[in-house]
Amino acid sequence: MKKFITAITGMLMFWSCSNFDEINTNPNTPTQVSPSLLCTNIILSVAKYQGRDAKEYISDNALPKYVGYANEGQLGTQYNLITNSSFDRMTILPDIDKMLEFSKGDPAENSYKGVAHFIRAYTFYLLTMKMGDIPYSEANLGNQGNYKPKYDLQKEVFIGILEELEQASMDFSQGSSFQGDPTIFQGNPTKWKRACNAFELKVLMSLSAKVNDADLKIKQRFAAIVAENVLLESASDYFGLDYNTVNTHPLYSTNDMFTARTLLSTIVVDNLKILNDKRLFYFGEPSAAQLTAGHTAQDADSYVGVKTSLDYGLMNSNYTKGLYSKINLRYQTKQNSEPRRMLTYAEQEFILAEARIKGWISTSSAKEYYENGTKAALTNMMNTDASYAHGNPITINDITTYFTGAAAFATDQDSQLKQIWMQRYLLNFLVDSETAYFEYRRNKYPDFEIDPATNLNVNSPTNLPIRYLYPSSELNYNSVNLTEALNRQYEGYDEINKTMWLLAN
Repeated sequence: MKKFITAITGMLMFWSCSNFDEINTNPNTPTQVSPSLLCTNIILSVAKYQGRDAKEYISDNALPKYVGYANEGQLGTQYNLITNSSFDRMTILPDIDKMLEFSKGDPAENSYKGVAHFIRAYTFYLLTMKMGDIPYSEANLGNQGNYKPKYDLQKEVFIGILEELEQASMDFSQGSSFQGDPTIFQGNPTKWKRACNAFELKVLMSLSAKVNDADLKIKQRFAAIVAENVLLESASDYFGLDYNTVNTHPLYSTNDMFTARTLLSTIVVDNLKILNDKRLFYFGEPSAAQLTAGHTAQDADSYVGVKTSLDYGLMNSNYTKGLYSKINLRYQTKQNSEPRRMLTYAEQEFILAEARIKGWISTSSAKEYYENGTKAALTNMMNTDASYAHGNPITINDITTYFTGAAAFATDQDSQLKQIWMQRYLLNFLVDSETAYFEYRRNKYPDFEIDPATNLNVNSPTNLPIRYLYPSSELNYNSVNLTEALNRQYEGYDEINKTMWLLAN
């Protein structure tokens, strides 16, 4: 007993003379998160596809009519059914605050500030483009007790987005190389600055219907960015993410119930044929029926698209007969069929071409910008796995001789704009469905061939819906502010055909 008491007394003396936290701290586990670790996740919140699975990826691309779907039942988005969006993207905002806190005094502090403003701008841009007015100035104030943020006017949100991008550009100008960047920029602040400026051009073009708004200063902002001339420089420049063995393409390794039953649309197939564009052979597989009829995989006539508004039963019946082209097998069989390019040199050049036609800038020519963008798009496709091009790989000669026939830059401005919009549409095939949807909504081009008989947009059967509904959870947790936003925008009714400020004349 005496020995037991002595042992206990010794242990108490040891504890009293020691720091309990130090004893119980695992030296192999970090106690403070570094800004670089947070930065990686913050960038991935935008650069990485955030959908659940391959079917959602296909569904996203069915809305802008890139594909049709012949599987377990009709896909709602193919027939223009969209419902509630989500504010889940905002959950990255607390991590952004932590990154800024932990980066204070870091040599790369300014670069981390630039990342913070860029990702905030990108996040709020996607949300407001989908829904209209959204929480912005009071978003992420839960730690201050504000769990019910007000909805800012969409115009105010866009002004905030533009200011954040301009601040990000300045931050990167003063920044140094930083850790935690999963993109091809690898923490290079100059490349990030170029992406910021390219994205601001994209945001400004999204606002083209508001070009005369004195507060937005669209033409002045646009011209200033172009004059600074710190933009993406070549086809190899893009903000996005390379797919690899860890982060595989969303359609990789999916079975025949998904990828192999996804069909190219007539919009994609027919326009590629009109342009004599070899991307056709990289996007799709030849129709089985056309091969049986004697055509070869190298023959453009072997590729047949589906009219996405076609009755589902008839489409599915025709699919079983092998009448349509499926999407290219590379999406199913390659982990890295192509990168996820969210901001590209090609798109930047198309935006500059449109701005030149509209008179926003006077540099270069619309023709040169149009050709630069198209060449970059073709170059990127040429650099994918040519073994999936069905014996028709894109060559340098194809790119230099591309601009003949329908691809030659038109002489009238209306036709020029349609050429630019079509190339931008094709550029985003199975990569950026959100931009494709936003651009159709802005320009009503290309023709989506909407059929009132099959359109699930019952309140406007000749049209595509022009917005997503607000998150249903807002009715329970922020109903007062949601109701106020609905009253001032949409006559108190959350409906997919209501016109947001961005699109109003």
